[in-house]
This record gives sequence, structure tokens and C-alpha cells, in this order.
Amino acid sequence: MLNYGEALKYQREHNGLTQSELARRTGLKQQMISYWEANKGLPNIEFCVQLANFYGITLDELVGRE
Repeated sequence: MLNYGEALKYQREHNGLTQSELARRTGLKQQMISYWEANKGLPNIEFCVQLANFYGITLDELVGRE
């Protein structure tokens, strides 16, 4: 299982997005995305749902859980 930061980064890169592009398209702050991907903190459930919906995946897939 990936750590959460790696899983979030994988989904972003898998979708061909930079942190700035993801921020612009979702309304999230680029600094928050960077913080999460660096494993300095975890997004709350609302942000996780927003990202999963954006990518069209489940919450399990978002966090690297099989």
C-alpha cells in the first residue's frame, strides 16, 4: 500500500496534471496539495471526496487502497 501522499501524487500525475493545474481546476490551494503530497498532513474527508469525484474514482482508489 502506498502512503497517502504518494497515492495523491500518483492520481494527479496519472491524470497528467501539475499541482497548479489541479488547484486551478478544483479550487483547492496549490500549497494544500503540496502539503498533502509531502505527507505533512492529511486532507479532510470533504477534500478527499472532492478529489475522488474530480478523478472519477473511489475514495479507496484515491488513497491507494486495493
